[in-house]
Amino acid sequence: MLYPSIDKLLNIVDSKYKLVHVASFRSKEMLETKHFQMDEKDYKNKKELGRALEEVEKGLIKVIQN
Repeated sequence: MLYPSIDKLLNIVDSKYKLVHVASFRSKEMLETKHFQMDEKDYKNKKELGRALEEVEKGLIKVIQN
C-alpha cells in the first residue's frame, strides 16, 4: 500500500494534475539541493517523490489554489 494515500492528498490539493506538478517539482528540488523539510529518518518513503507527497500531506508544502 502506498503512503500517503491519494484520497488524503486530494483533500488537500483539488486536482490530480496539480498534485503531480507540485510533487515532481519538489522531488527534483530535493535531488538537486539535498534539502529536506523533515529529518530523513522521519520519512516513510525512501525516494524523493514519495517524500514530496509526505510533505504535502503534513502541510509543509502549501499549494495555492487558483
